[in-house]
Amino acid sequence: MSKEPVAVVGIGQTKHVAARRDVSIAGLVREAARRALDDAELRWADIDAVVIGKAPDFFEGVMMPELYLADALGAVGKPMLRVHTAGSVGGSTALVAANLVAARVHSTVLTLAFEKQSESNAMWGLSLPIPFQQPLLAGAGGFFAPHIRAYMRRSGAPETIGALVAYKDRRNALKNPYAHLHEHDITLDRVMASPMLWDPIRYSETCPSSDGACAMILTDRSGAARAPRPPAWMLGGAMRSEPTLFAGKDFVSPQAGQDCAADVYRQAGITDPRREIDGAEIYVPFSWYEPMWLENLGFAGEGEGWKLTEAGVTELDGDLPVNMSGGVLSTNPIGASGMIRFAEAALQVRGQAGEHQVDGARRVLGHAYGGGSQFFSMWLVGAEPPDS
Repeated sequence: MSKEPVAVVGIGQTKHVAARRDVSIAGLVREAARRALDDAELRWADIDAVVIGKAPDFFEGVMMPELYLADALGAVGKPMLRVHTAGSVGGSTALVAANLVAARVHSTVLTLAFEKQSESNAMWGLSLPIPFQQPLLAGAGGFFAPHIRAYMRRSGAPETIGALVAYKDRRNALKNPYAHLHEHDITLDRVMASPMLWDPIRYSETCPSSDGACAMILTDRSGAARAPRPPAWMLGGAMRSEPTLFAGKDFVSPQAGQDCAADVYRQAGITDPRREIDGAEIYVPFSWYEPMWLENLGFAGEGEGWKLTEAGVTELDGDLPVNMSGGVLSTNPIGASGMIRFAEAALQVRGQAGEHQVDGARRVLGHAYGGGSQFFSMWLVGAEPPDS
């Protein structure tokens, strides 16, 4: 029996900010879920199951928060699943929900991811001691900076590439009302002059700490037929993982990321992603990861990703727009960051991305990664169903 086509009929986000002190975690997630329901013109009673995800529980210090969030999400008496795959969790949460629809277990599923970083200290939460190593890390940037340096040595990329990415994404964020950082006075010189945090990562080349939530309503073909607006259709979706450390691991271009992208493209019938995909929302918490992931995802050859960035290909009006919403560099509620990438891809093919809409977008990639470049989740969504 073939899989049931999966459609995105509702999308909701909170306004992402440094601290949402006006709401509890329950209030935050309900706000995003309510907006997704309103977008789909559905009620809580129309939802068959809820799939929720977030980053590690010690970020907020509330263990297994899904148990007390059931009431806020209309999940009392309904199946509710929790997903966790580090930073990629927002993407993998959406894929678990999509698989429930594709397998015809449920017809309509609410999927949601969140983080309330103001109630935690994620930088030090991510600075866990590693056995047999010097305690030199300070947040995720301390872990990833050496891998960025390795990419720069391999590719010969000039040191300005990271600043170009940050400048682009922060300008894109100005067109997105939900983005956390709205830096109206942003200039390339200002990015270049920002303090160096983890060489070669500057302050303006790193992601913020955000409070926020993102929700989507996923449904089957019959649910899509009743939707008030054109849906986004999942053309392919996949997850892959690999250990944090192993002999021969390539931190610059992890095999799990390559394999995950290849599976998504195979499902969607994509043979030339650079030409057949109209845009990509890629998980870029530090600016240099744009060119690195462009290569890992097959949009550019090895050592060539930075050339796309430098040539303006990834600009909003370029041949392959990347992070049209402003990306993780502008909004980072960690548990939700991957789902925002998936949701923003869906907004593009639905034609609902507002000022950061890519004209004529028909196929857009959503991408998330987490851990030590070890967990990957991706989907490709389109304006037409997969069998059309």
